[in-house]
Formats: sequence, structure tokens, C-alpha cells
Amino acid sequence: MKRLSGLDAAFLAVESDRWPTHVACITVFDPADCPGGYDIDRFKQSLADRLHLLPPLRWRLVDPPLSLGRPHWIEDADFDLDWHIRRIGLPAPGTRSELSEVCTEIYRHRLDRRRPMWELWVIEGLEHGHVAVFWKIHHACIDGIAGASIQEVMFDPDPSGGVHITPPVEEWVPEEFPSGARMFLSSLPSFAATPIRLAKEVGRMLPNAPALVRSARSGDLPLPGGGVPRTRFNDAVTEHRTWGFCSISLDDVKRVKNTYDVKVNDVVLAISAGSLRKWLQARGELPDVPLAASVPVSVRGPKGEEVTTGNAISGMPVSLATDIDDPVLRLQAIHRNAMAAKDMQRALGAQTIMNLIETPPPAMLSLALRFYATTNLVKRHPPVTNLPISNVPGPPRQLYMLGAPIKAFFSMGLLLDGAGLFIGAMSYKDQMDFGILSCKEMIEDPFELADGIVEELEILVKTSKEPA
Repeated sequence: MKRLSGLDAAFLAVESDRWPTHVACITVFDPADCPGGYDIDRFKQSLADRLHLLPPLRWRLVDPPLSLGRPHWIEDADFDLDWHIRRIGLPAPGTRSELSEVCTEIYRHRLDRRRPMWELWVIEGLEHGHVAVFWKIHHACIDGIAGASIQEVMFDPDPSGGVHITPPVEEWVPEEFPSGARMFLSSLPSFAATPIRLAKEVGRMLPNAPALVRSARSGDLPLPGGGVPRTRFNDAVTEHRTWGFCSISLDDVKRVKNTYDVKVNDVVLAISAGSLRKWLQARGELPDVPLAASVPVSVRGPKGEEVTTGNAISGMPVSLATDIDDPVLRLQAIHRNAMAAKDMQRALGAQTIMNLIETPPPAMLSLALRFYATTNLVKRHPPVTNLPISNVPGPPRQLYMLGAPIKAFFSMGLLLDGAGLFIGAMSYKDQMDFGILSCKEMIEDPFELADGIVEELEILVKTSKEPA
């Protein structure tokens, strides 16, 4: 058995029909490029051959009675690969609109906790004869970095197929489902130690308080209670989802980065902010106070270590400077704001937020979130942030599906009350793929925001003079 971390368990504890806490990645390829032709049975076999390299795909959840302690993963004795892989066809003409509708319908349904918490849908009938693979997995299993690493295992580095897959060192052994009494007894010590853990984490934060105050007083950080405006995205979400996507040139992003001596992530934030600004302005809803994004930050170990499971993320608030009309000045302001946010994160300690989440038992966290949702508290307090904007470094090289080159990796994050819009970017070879997820009642057509991201980058590229 493998005990979940506090953050992994939190994604399970807060889940509801309105707040499904799985994530998804949509991979597109052309089956005409598959040597020997495309066949779903070949695809299943390809995945079966590498299951030993993808541990979360055979993990089943075991909850302790009364949710007093954190859940565990066990190797599922009833694992059935065929159950997890489904096939569906798009209605004609198979454009991005039809793909979006099918993906959001698949996305909105919660995963079955009686089985390993993932599904893979092969979606056929896209225009130009393309096929999409919709991979949906619970956030308790992976974060963005782990998800990107898994993509490099699921697919191949060259058209020759899975000839590079290393065979398993040991035979896979399923685990017996533990008794409720065993799980209850094992959870009692952790539950009893909750007050001690909380006091310890608060004690760790106190020495950092002066530095945190200095960072907040810089004026570059968005703070709740006046520093973060309320928008239509900062309301209770519904069960309906809308999703749009786009791809941009990574070389163009780097050209802008080099010209203005900023970071790649600053450019991602700036073009997202520019698109949001125009979208809100067109509806007469642009606040005078700049919007603020929560930017996920990895707190994993050294680069290069293999990552395929769990969550190791913190978040930092960054002002998006949407009160600035000029795109270049907005980019430069976002760069300064992001640097101030990093200073605050260093002062607080990136691990602190994760440690605080480790403290309460899942039952307490679930009860608190259920109270928050049922009492509609999201309308009664100032927004903490307007939206998350995630930028994950993805596969740097061309990957292949059954010998066919993969064309894109589009993401779908998750929504919660108060955060009804998600923008996720993932780099892939020489491009960057964006996914925009929202609530249908908040944004009916997210492709307007996606197209706006493309336009904002074009504007910044035109002002750039330094070659990439």
C-alpha cells in the first residue's frame, strides 16, 4: 500500500459533482501516418506493454473508515485494461467545435473510485481524418509535471514503436484489499496528531512573517480584500463545462522573451492577460483593478529525476497588469510582478503551503469544503485570485503514436467555486499548446479567448527585433 500525501488526498476530499478534480490531456495524431495502419487493438497492446512503467494506471483507492486518515493506493487485483479504454466517433464535420463538445461531455463525469482512477477515450472522426486520444486521470494521482513525464512514457520517441521499452524487472503482483478495521486502526495515530502538526507548521511560518510583510508592501502583489477584483469567473461553478484550445510557436515566445529580457512564463501570462483584457472589455466588464492569477510552481527535487506520480506543487499570486493598455508595458509589468511573487514565495517557503495541507485529516477538509459550497460563501468574501494559469514544460522532442507523429497536447485542468476559468499551457517540441476550461454559464465560447491568445502573441512578435 502507498499512503497519499496531504495534497493528493485533498484533491479527493474536495471533489463533488460540481467540482470533479480530475485533469485531462488531449493528444491529436493522423492515423494515415501509422505504418501498417491505425488499429485500436494495436494501441491497447502498446499501452499494455508499458504498464510497468506507468504505476498509477494500476492503483486503486482505499479509503479509511470515516475518512479519519489519508487514503492509500493499492495494486488493483481486478485491473482490466479494456474497461479503461473506450472508443467514440465525432459527429460530422469533426471540427474543433465538435471535438470540444465531446471532450467536455466526457470530462464532466466523475471517475469511478472502485477502479484505478483514469479513462482513455479514442475519439475518431476529426476533420482531415485525424484521431484524438482523451486521457482523463484524477489529480490525486499526478500534477502537471508528472503528467508531462507520463506522456513521454505512453508514446514513442521515434516511429519504430515500442522497441525501446525496457521489460519489467519483477513480475507485477496485485494486492489484497485491506479490511476496514485495519485501515481504521492505522489512521488513528495520524488523526490524533493533527493539533501537533498544525502548531508545528504555524511555528515554522512565524520567522518568515516580516519578510512576507515586506514583499506584500511592495505593491506588486495582488492581495485579497481589495487587491483582487471580482469577475464573472469568481462565482460558484456548475456541472457544465466549456473548453477551447490553440497552439502557438514556441520560437515566437522565445523571441519575445529575448527581446524584452523576461521569462517564458512571463510571456505566457502576458498573452493570456491580453486576451482576457480584450474579452472583458468587449463586454464592459474590465475591472479598474488588475486581474490576478494563481501560478502553479513545482516544488519537486532536482531536475532530471524520474517523475510519474503525485503532486508537488505550490502556487504564487501574480498581478496580470490588465489595467495597462500597451502590450509591451503590460509584459514588463507582469515580469516585475512575477519577480515580486517569487520573492514572497522564497520568504514564505514554497513547501509551507504543502505542509499546511498535510495537516488536516480528509474528513475535516471535506466537511469544510462542503460547508463552503452549500453556504455559497464564494459570494461573501473577496476573491483570493481570478484564475489559475499553468505553464508546464512538456516533451521537448517529437513523439509518436503507433508510428504516427503526434501533433499537439492540449490540457484540461479543474474548476472550483471562485475559480471558474483555467488556462493551461504545455510546451511540445517547437510549439506551445493551450487549453482554456470554464463553466458554460460563465464563458459560452472559450475559443474566443484561445484565438485572443494567438493574436496577443502576434502583436508582441511584431514589436520584437531580437532573433530567437
